[in-house]
Amino acid sequence: MPEDAVTAAPSPSADDAEAARSAQARLRFWQRVDEALAQGRLHKLVLAQPEGVQPEDLQRITARPLQLRGEACLSLVYSHRTRDVTKNLPLAEARALLPTLAGKPGFRKLHLLAADGESQLAISKRGKALFSHTASAAAPPAADVAETAGHDREKQRWIDLQAPFLTALGVTTPQGTLVPAMARKWKQINKFVEVFAHALQRSPLAGAPVVKVADFGAGRGYLTFAIHHWLQHGLGVQAEVHGVELRPDLVQEAQASIQRLGLQGLRFEAGDVRDFQPGAMNVMIALHACDTATDHAIHLGLQAGAEIILCSPCCHKQIRPQLLSPHPLRPVFQHGIHAEQQAEMLTDSLRALLLEARGYDTQVFEFITLEHTRKNKMILAVKRPANAATARQREAALAQVAELKRFFGIREQALETLLQAEA
Repeated sequence: MPEDAVTAAPSPSADDAEAARSAQARLRFWQRVDEALAQGRLHKLVLAQPEGVQPEDLQRITARPLQLRGEACLSLVYSHRTRDVTKNLPLAEARALLPTLAGKPGFRKLHLLAADGESQLAISKRGKALFSHTASAAAPPAADVAETAGHDREKQRWIDLQAPFLTALGVTTPQGTLVPAMARKWKQINKFVEVFAHALQRSPLAGAPVVKVADFGAGRGYLTFAIHHWLQHGLGVQAEVHGVELRPDLVQEAQASIQRLGLQGLRFEAGDVRDFQPGAMNVMIALHACDTATDHAIHLGLQAGAEIILCSPCCHKQIRPQLLSPHPLRPVFQHGIHAEQQAEMLTDSLRALLLEARGYDTQVFEFITLEHTRKNKMILAVKRPANAATARQREAALAQVAELKRFFGIREQALETLLQAEA
């Protein structure tokens, strides 16, 4: 036998290596799909170039995320030569189905379009799989995003206007129509639930059958009731939501609405976040907590091991009197409004870094124009998986805290003081 004929034949080890590379390529692609779904960043997923697929006129399948009656779904459009067939499946069911449709026989070209880039999986006629990814900072076109949302998300309505609690709180009329004066509050409710829903999807709480929420400074309970309603009716989990409010009259008003509506798993209690001792919680919410009350609320969430901490800070008073104006920033901070803005940025940056040091992925972003205040900043912290929290990340975050304090002459920050007292 010729020597070149012997060397050209693939060895079993070479076949094994190729099979392993193909398996890894498939795994990486579906991991990208899972990440895009969990973070709410998936635009669409296209399965194309069918081979051996029945019926024979099926050309491609396009999957898009969808909210139907508060349930996360994937809308699968089966495109035939002369017609389209749409199947809306629960997210878990659709996610289990899609990988079985790829391969040979099956669809040999898979294209994922997400907000952070595009990923492709190509499967050869021999079954060899190749993965590629192109990162992009650009979001999908606005028109495509609107098309993706569809159905319930067409107007970003995470809460149905017919929800009884909205009427009880005066947001809607008994006929289920929006009270015009409550339009801004209605927008705030939906935006808040949207932020919370996306955070929940990418947190360790994803898929949990029970979610325990503590909402400090709950006020009249618009957002407290909304979170309870969405968890129970939108997500279908057991919700245990606890609203804490300083003003006894608002507590009584909320409790009366709870009893009148016959709601289970929702209660209000009078209390101050500075000395309140709640039970176990998975989610800590504190909106409009004044000055260091935000720090006390974050600290309570950390003590309870909350997977999600969500704050909208207000009245950043502690840092401003300590704030130095290092050269060459003195001309900037001589204006009171600039000093105030700098104190706000610095305070919330320190809070974010301290949360990072405690094992959370943290974002500080603009929420929405609120009804009663111009303060519209939000701090969102989602706990990392236990195996993702490293000592190196903690040390880096604490070093940045120390550097900021030294540069701006900060002697004390309330959250840091509370955390140090635990040691």
